[in-house]
Amino acid sequence: MQYVLPPIATWCVGQACSMASLLLAAGAPGMRHSLPNARIMIHQPSGGVQGQATDIQIQAEEIIKLKKQINGLYVKHTGLPIEQI
Repeated sequence: MQYVLPPIATWCVGQACSMASLLLAAGAPGMRHSLPNARIMIHQPSGGVQGQATDIQIQAEEIIKLKKQINGLYVKHTGLPIEQI
């Protein structure tokens, strides 16, 4: 979506959950819409881990890194602080 020239309109008609909420936010400014009763759900990244303590630590660090990257995308596309999102 970021690499095509025409502006992209995004609509939430029913639900935009998980990554669909990011796609909705990535629409062109002024062209992002949701119907009055639509629901938008954002959640933290999750993952299942097993193994030694170092394996768990590595996976936890990767999840935290992913969370920061995704939060940065929401901030970039909406122009809002992460606390408000």
